[in-house]
Amino acid sequence: MKKYFLVPLVITLLLASTTAFAGSNKTVKKDAIVDNLKVGLTSDNYGLKVSSAYVLGQLVSDGIINSDDASKTIIPLMKIMNDEESDEARIVAALALYQLESERGAVLFDYAARYDNSKRFSRIGAVLYRAHNERNK
Repeated sequence: MKKYFLVPLVITLLLASTTAFAGSNKTVKKDAIVDNLKVGLTSDNYGLKVSSAYVLGQLVSDGIINSDDASKTIIPLMKIMNDEESDEARIVAALALYQLESERGAVLFDYAARYDNSKRFSRIGAVLYRAHNERNK
């Protein structure tokens, strides 16, 4: 009987302590998040680079990070957009730049729409350039 009573008690205490300590760390250090994502964007690991760009775009679009706070990631995103071989990585970086509302990104969208060798990426660039112009009217 004692054994059956102790197991739920221990589980309840663990859940209560987890909940109590979770409330003490509510402040999110946005600079640390952006710095870590920037490291991921400059990594040689393809998966880390692409997922960092995706997460950055999602955090900005969800309002967790301001585009001003994430402005130091614009150059690495532009580098991915220009230098990466796969269209998928370039598209994810372009979408993150669009979420950041970057004027420099808009210039790259226009350039990609006109001159990029990849038809797929060229179409994405044209769509993002038009959307950027519509948003900033």
